[in-house]
Amino acid sequence: MHQKTEREKMLSGELYAPSDPELVQLRERKKKYMDAFNVASADQQERIELLRLLLGGIADDKAWIQGPFYCDYGCNIYLGKNFFANFNFTVLDVGRVEIGDDVMIAPNVQLLSATHPLDAKTRNSGRELGFPITIGNAVWLGGGVTVNPGVTIGDGVVVGSGSVVTKDLPPNVVAVGNPCRVIKHIEQ
Repeated sequence: MHQKTEREKMLSGELYAPSDPELVQLRERKKKYMDAFNVASADQQERIELLRLLLGGIADDKAWIQGPFYCDYGCNIYLGKNFFANFNFTVLDVGRVEIGDDVMIAPNVQLLSATHPLDAKTRNSGRELGFPITIGNAVWLGGGVTVNPGVTIGDGVVVGSGSVVTKDLPPNVVAVGNPCRVIKHIEQ
């Protein structure tokens, strides 16, 4: 029977050791691309090439992330077509982070797939957890939005500035607050 690597545990939502040499090396290697991206010129082709080295996948060459941009691994982030993110976009991608087409991300948005055990003894062991985040098509996340681990945001959703998304959001709604809650359905 195959014993899972720490990376496989991380991506399957199990407790894993972030100090594992493979994970440390992966973070260090990706940090070089992230740092290069954050000082890159405005040349779109150069920026796309760096994103292709850093991220798990990009659907087209129209993706634009206004630096600075921060992530853990990068390789667990997948961007759909026509993606835009403004300043200080932060993605903790210990879990897979999938973002659909035509998504707009305002400044200071955080997608946090990483979490820690609630039990203090387990938490203090240094082991961590991660759960995937999925963002549908045509979503707009307002300034300072935080999306927590394991959340799915449906197509056409608008999340108001400063909101903390702790639970899944259905398609075509406006949601705001901490914790984020639906306040309006969007007519198509």
